[in-house]
Amino acid sequence: MFDATTIEIHAEALRRNLAFIRDILGDRTTLCSVVKGNAYGHGLGTFVPLAESFGVERFAVYSASEAYELMRHVSNGPDVYIMGDVPDDALDWAVEKGISFNAFEQVRLDRAIRTAKKLGRKACVHLEVETGMHRTGFTLEDLPAVLDRCTEHADRIEVVGICTHLAGAENQANAFRIDEQKANYKRALELVEASRVPMPKRHVACSAAMLNEPDVLYDMARIGILQYGFWPNKETEVRYRKTHGITEDPLRRLIRWRGRVMSIGGVQRGAFVGYGTSYFAQDDLRLAVVPVGYAFGYARSLSNSGHVLVRGQRAPVRGIVNMNCITIDITGIEGVEIGDEVVLIGEQDGKSVSVASFGELSDQLNYELLTRLPHDIPRVVVDEPLD
Repeated sequence: MFDATTIEIHAEALRRNLAFIRDILGDRTTLCSVVKGNAYGHGLGTFVPLAESFGVERFAVYSASEAYELMRHVSNGPDVYIMGDVPDDALDWAVEKGISFNAFEQVRLDRAIRTAKKLGRKACVHLEVETGMHRTGFTLEDLPAVLDRCTEHADRIEVVGICTHLAGAENQANAFRIDEQKANYKRALELVEASRVPMPKRHVACSAAMLNEPDVLYDMARIGILQYGFWPNKETEVRYRKTHGITEDPLRRLIRWRGRVMSIGGVQRGAFVGYGTSYFAQDDLRLAVVPVGYAFGYARSLSNSGHVLVRGQRAPVRGIVNMNCITIDITGIEGVEIGDEVVLIGEQDGKSVSVASFGELSDQLNYELLTRLPHDIPRVVVDEPLD
């Protein structure tokens, strides 16, 4: 009710992004919406119901705790998939709820079997294969024994997927490594076909792989950053748009982060602004204080380098970003008043502050900056036409 800042999520932008993604995936490849990291900072409880309303039926998170939160917000009984952490005390819950999860080592597979037997249910697992990322996954050497174990306990284990993750699909410099991973994954599929395990859902592609490596569009694609309106990196955007002759960005950002002017004042030439001596006023300045700081995810490294929008004009950050506020230079911006909207990320009157430029200024990736936005900043859905 008295919030200093709000994050808006644009419904029409999501609809357009999903249409773009589905057009690439076609009818053969199922979309799995990745909503880890609080839906990449967009708010799990805000984004997931909106995505469901646009027909998304499968969601992936990283941990059991995220899956538990996700289940509080779904309404249409979607498939929920945990790609990473499922501690022992969460296995019972995941198996009971029919939530699928990655098995990437023998210990987890054995625990899943024991849990399923105890509950009298089947555990739904995706077998993750190590193909060259060297993070998690069964090696090709271990996979035959794993498949035999799944066959032995077919009454308690249902293999619903076989997956891997391509390391560095965003960059052409990784081509040799990617080709090697793709070959290893195909070998894993051959091992599955030779076993008595029914061929499960095959999935490899993330956002970057979907765009740069279309030959890995198997049965499902795990799409994260793209659905929120961001390219995995600039190289991927340039490559894809050049290859397909796309002149305008087909993606639209969902997020718009806004605050307000809390106070207006000034400083005379020769004075320092804020803590320390990081900003020296070389002229008389008109300043405004915005009650958003690093406690809200506005990086301290944006001190004296970030900018915001107020009255449709760019206003630079002056001095050090504080825990709860920033000071902006509104010299020359006419009519600024207390209570005026300040845009931290997004558009205002035809100008924009993108997460990409915001991230470059603070030396953070889109992914990192977005997921650092605190959960308690209110997220609201905006349902109105795009420009």
